[in-house]
Amino acid sequence: MRSFDRARQTPVNFSVPAGACDCHTHVYLDDQAYPMDPARKYTPPPATNEELLALQKFLNFDRVVIVQPSNYGADNRATLDGVKALGQRRARAVVGIDEKTAAAQIDAYHAAGARGVRVNLALAENVDPAAVAKHLRATAEQLKERGWHIQIVAHINVIAALKDALSSLPLPVVIDHFGYPKIDGGHRQPGFDVLVDLVRSGACHVKISGAYRCSTQAPDFPNMKLMAQALIQANPDRVVWGTDWPHPDGHVQGAKPTDVTPNLVVDDGALLNQLPVWAPDAAVRHKILVANPARLYDF
Repeated sequence: MRSFDRARQTPVNFSVPAGACDCHTHVYLDDQAYPMDPARKYTPPPATNEELLALQKFLNFDRVVIVQPSNYGADNRATLDGVKALGQRRARAVVGIDEKTAAAQIDAYHAAGARGVRVNLALAENVDPAAVAKHLRATAEQLKERGWHIQIVAHINVIAALKDALSSLPLPVVIDHFGYPKIDGGHRQPGFDVLVDLVRSGACHVKISGAYRCSTQAPDFPNMKLMAQALIQANPDRVVWGTDWPHPDGHVQGAKPTDVTPNLVVDDGALLNQLPVWAPDAAVRHKILVANPARLYDF
């Protein structure tokens, strides 16, 4: 199955503002030219630059952020190839680095369209908040004076445990997917109030993306409305939106890491159509879709 199939998408039912940005996507390219990390947890099917561009045009988006997935480790060639294919007038990247990544390499990533580094804590079985805080400070030191940000994917309890560390970092912090709350846990679940406070204070941005990873109530995910609105009302200048295309599924029971596992079937048009439900004010949607991403990703 193709990673983007127009026939499976619901048309967008509201006016998407010029300059709108899909702030969370991935590409998975030819595995011969772009081999995945041998230590990866799962293997998704191809998701090409051409399919990504077709999705963006279908959604009426002018800009897109391609995020380095865990499958490639710190090899950012596929992600940056996506930016090159779509062009830097349209695309930016969030890359992966480690403590050995040299300053000159980070500068080369910047020239290729990167504006942030992703730290993936969601795949770890155990997370030591003190060790993570130390790692985040070291990463911030690597990125200083470049105008970059740190993007974090971690479950809500980990976000809560890192509150002080996240608040003290000297550069912007972006939290993926509503802070990865407990599925169907709702806005009153432990830890979500901490995320709201981090957004309210301006210490963190949050992506109201991946609703289907936080709720079983497809296709409209009505139980995500209160969570989205709590974050938007806390600070509309710190909220961005993304599809999370092509919706990889790293939790197929019995699959080996090298087995190609199908993507989750998600209607991106229907997903986008929830944004006016969550944010009825067009001016607020303009912040979420245009102004905030433009500032964060240097468009």
